[in-house]
Amino acid sequence: MLDTHERDAKANTTHSPAAPHETPLAVLFPTSTQQTSIILKSCNDRLIAVTSFSGGTSFGGALTASRNGVCVSFERMKEIIAVHEDDMDVVVQPGLGWMELNEKLESKGLFFPVDPAPGAKIGGMIAMSCSGTNAYRYGTMKENVISLTCVLASGRIIKTHQRPRKSSAGYDLTHLLIGSEGTLGLVTEAVLRLSLLPKNLHVGLARFPSFQSGVDFVVELQKTGHVLEALELADGPQMQCVNVSRLSSIKWTEIPTLFFKIAGPSIELVREQQRIVTELCLKHSARRFQIASQETHGESASVIWQARKCMGQALVCMKKSPSDVFLHSDCAVPISKLSDLVQGTQALISKAAAATGNQGSWFCANVGHVGDGNVHSAIICPAADRRAAEAVLRDVARLALSLEGTITGEHGVGLELRDALEEEVGRSGVEGMRAIKAAWDQKGILNPDKVFMLEGGKMEKL
Repeated sequence: MLDTHERDAKANTTHSPAAPHETPLAVLFPTSTQQTSIILKSCNDRLIAVTSFSGGTSFGGALTASRNGVCVSFERMKEIIAVHEDDMDVVVQPGLGWMELNEKLESKGLFFPVDPAPGAKIGGMIAMSCSGTNAYRYGTMKENVISLTCVLASGRIIKTHQRPRKSSAGYDLTHLLIGSEGTLGLVTEAVLRLSLLPKNLHVGLARFPSFQSGVDFVVELQKTGHVLEALELADGPQMQCVNVSRLSSIKWTEIPTLFFKIAGPSIELVREQQRIVTELCLKHSARRFQIASQETHGESASVIWQARKCMGQALVCMKKSPSDVFLHSDCAVPISKLSDLVQGTQALISKAAAATGNQGSWFCANVGHVGDGNVHSAIICPAADRRAAEAVLRDVARLALSLEGTITGEHGVGLELRDALEEEVGRSGVEGMRAIKAAWDQKGILNPDKVFMLEGGKMEKL
C-alpha cells in the first residue's frame, strides 16, 4: 500500500500540479495487457475515474489526478518485447524509457529518434504525441509509431494494425490514439519505427544578430533541399539561463544562437552540407560559426549539444525566490512566422509584467525547434503574479492562432489549454472529439476533464 506522498508523486508534478483533494485513491501496477483489461473493466463497472502514469515528465496537467479515481502506473511494464532488425522496428511496453531503448539499440546501429525530456516513457510519449530536437529530421511520434495495442474503458483489447509500414485497412485508429492524452484508452504495447544511427555526425552552432536573422537562415536553408539532423534556435535570455545555471562548461555569448546537427552516409555529403550551411550563415550575418565532429572532436560536440539539452533545467535557475512560478507555452506556427510569434510574445509579456508593477521580477526566454516552427516560451515571475502570467500565455496562444498556428506543438492540451482548444478547432471540432470520446469511453472514466470537460461535468454524461 502506498502512502499519501507516494500516491501524490504519481498524480502531481511540478509541471502538472493537482488540487490538494485530488490524490488518487489507489495506484495500480499492471504487468500485462490482460491485467490492464481487468483493472479498466472493474473501474468502468464501478464508475471509478482512471488516470494513467508513465514517466511523469509532461506539462499541462494531462497526468494530474482527477475525481478521486485511481492511477494506473505502467512502471512495471517496461520490456522490449521484440526487435526486428531487418524490418527496422521494435515492439515495446509503455513503461520503457526512450533513452533506455536507445541504449539497447545502439549496438545494432539503430535508434528510436523521438527525443523529448530525459525520463519520458513510451506510453506518455504516445499519449501526448510528443517530439523533440530530432523532429525536424525524423518527425514526431505520429510519424514513428506503426501500430498500438490498447485497452478501452470497457476492458476490451484492440490492436490498431499489424507491423507493415503502411495499411489502408479501415480507420486509422493508431493516429487517433496518438495525442489522445489517455482519454480514449490505455496503450499497453507499441510497434515503433526505428532509424539508422547517423553517420559522420557533426554538431555546430552559429550566433546571429537577431532571432529574425536566424529564422531567415532556416527558411532559406529549406529551399536548398538539404535536411539537417536538427535545428534549434535560442534567444539571448535563454543563453543567459545556460550561463547562470552553470550546466554548460563554457561561457556563452548571450545573443540568439542556432544549434544544429549534420550527418550523412559519406563524409563528402556532410562537407557539402557544411559548405551550404556556412555560406548561408555568413549571408545572414552569423557570428562565431563553429562545427565539431562527433568522431574526432567528440568532447567539443558534446559540449555544444549539452548546452541545448540543458535549457529546460537551466530556466529554473532564474528564479529569484523559491516561491517564484514557472509557466510556459509551446505554440507552433509556420516557420516564416516564427519570429513574429517570438517578438509578439516578448511584447505581450513585457506589457503584462509592467502592469503588475513587478517588471524587474519577471523573466522570459524562448527556444525553438525552429526547423518545424515550434517555440517554447517560458515565464518566471513572483507567485503573486501567477494569474497575470497565465492570462498573458492565453494571449500568446491567441497570437499563435492569428499567425495560422496551434496552441500546442508537442506538450498537449491537458488542463491548461482546455479552454483554448475551441478557439483553434471550433465548437464543432470539440463536439466531434466529444462524440469520439463517447463512443470509446461511454461512461467517461478515462482521464476525465482532460482535453475538454465532460458534458454536464459528470461521468456517464458525455
